[in-house]
Amino acid sequence: MGSFWRQGLFKISTQHARRQGPYFFRRKLVPKPFTHLRFSSHLTQTHHHFEMMDVDSYRWRPPKTNYLPHNIDMDPVVEEFEIPLGRASDHENAAYFEKMKLAAQEFNIVRPKGYTVSYHATSEMEKHHFGQTHPMKPWRLTLTKSLVTAYGMPFAMDNYNTRHATYEELNSFHSSDYLDYLATAAPEDQPRDLDNPDKDVKFNLGGSDCPLFHGLYDYCSMSAGTSLDAARKICNKQSDIAIAWGGGLHHAKKSEASGFCYINDIVLAILQLLRLYPRVLYIDIDVHHGDGVEEAFFSTDRVMTVSFHKYQPEVFFPGTGGLNDNGPKSEHNPGAHHAINVPLNDGITDEQYEHLFKSIIGQVNTTFRPSAIALQCGADSLAGDRLGRFNLKVEGHAACVRFCKSLGIPMILFGGGGYTPRNVARAWAYETSIAIGADQNIPAEIPQHAPWRQHFVHETLFPTLEQSMSEPRNNKNTEKRLRDIVAHVHEQLRFVQHAPSVQSSIIPPDLGPVRDEVEERLKEERGEREGDEVERRVKEQGLGVEGEMAV
Repeated sequence: MGSFWRQGLFKISTQHARRQGPYFFRRKLVPKPFTHLRFSSHLTQTHHHFEMMDVDSYRWRPPKTNYLPHNIDMDPVVEEFEIPLGRASDHENAAYFEKMKLAAQEFNIVRPKGYTVSYHATSEMEKHHFGQTHPMKPWRLTLTKSLVTAYGMPFAMDNYNTRHATYEELNSFHSSDYLDYLATAAPEDQPRDLDNPDKDVKFNLGGSDCPLFHGLYDYCSMSAGTSLDAARKICNKQSDIAIAWGGGLHHAKKSEASGFCYINDIVLAILQLLRLYPRVLYIDIDVHHGDGVEEAFFSTDRVMTVSFHKYQPEVFFPGTGGLNDNGPKSEHNPGAHHAINVPLNDGITDEQYEHLFKSIIGQVNTTFRPSAIALQCGADSLAGDRLGRFNLKVEGHAACVRFCKSLGIPMILFGGGGYTPRNVARAWAYETSIAIGADQNIPAEIPQHAPWRQHFVHETLFPTLEQSMSEPRNNKNTEKRLRDIVAHVHEQLRFVQHAPSVQSSIIPPDLGPVRDEVEERLKEERGEREGDEVERRVKEQGLGVEGEMAV
């Protein structure tokens, strides 16, 4: 099990603070615009069973952008800095590490009893940039890391600095033609569809939604690497809850980019889980329908997908996921009734959402009996999101994580959408605290020593609706409509068998030899053995161990 200083996720130590310390890694928040990318929809074959999708049940729609390109000068999110902030000194990094330790002691952050939580990330992802006006900001991972470390949470987890996913690993789901183009396409400074919305783009790469930016393939392989590492720690029984906030890109298809997503890391992770676990439950609380994951496992009964999302097909991306879209229409297809969709309208509240989630997921758990859970925690369902339209607060979003944790099933927490970075960071940091059982310990006020604290605007971890937006959106979800949704889902679950028909012999092939060779080489390159002495000294201080906290 790697520790956070040794694995390099947080490269800080009391004796020698490395210059790569992540929370004080400072850069221009908004580099010059890079390029843009695009993909298209593709009917896929699962590893278990193939049947052409019924046109009426899962109709393909032409790609639509998530947002319209707009005037850069009018963008309230983008902020230019003339002078780069630079890196922190060794002294600053070492001082911050001491503050992390004090926070862990003050907030009683200890390793949970009876289960293990692991945190999978790579700070290199944070440096990438989709373009000046693009809603996706990888810098949200920096803000998340700021809060997680400021509260001292790393001491309660096993922290891993993950490697890039290999071509072979990506190829376990994505087509070779698509990956080859993704790896070799030249960056472009402007979306191809900026002046001509109907302009054709190969693999849906190069448009406003999926730009071809600098370092694109590296970004994709790093995102996939975090999720694959999380899945393997679950499979190896090294972790019970694995966190991969850099993953969760649920729209990508086998041979197509879609909705800011290029590589479907969730599908790759679930394929890994299926090597060990008979049944995997995929849950999606992003404001957009988890169409890519649903499509990938459309014809199998070993994966059940449940997506809670805004549904307004003519105007809201991706336009799929209606209440009656429950998988293949043919009862002879194993995937029938294994796609559950919960279409919602604008303005749903915490209370409504939590009740709906528990009513549906509770029954799904009873009927499907999953052996592992993959939970996509897209934060664009939060109030005040740049693209979302719900009235959810951090507490309401996090209630879903708390409920899934209470089921006691091995679980991966993925990131996903979320286009107001400060609120994304709040949600994912709080959900990390739920995973380690520290949610009752951490204070609502963001610690004074948290890096980038001024970017959170409000000092609280739990902003009100009024703080998140000028005024809450009109709630268009009636109680009768929500009751009808629950009744429909429960009716669909009556047709679900308790055990899958697919035998374990059809599990996807293992990439173990490739993985082991790569990981051994990277281990030597990182010089992880150098951290053994630092790890031993921190353990002696008793950080993260209940009853043995250092004074």
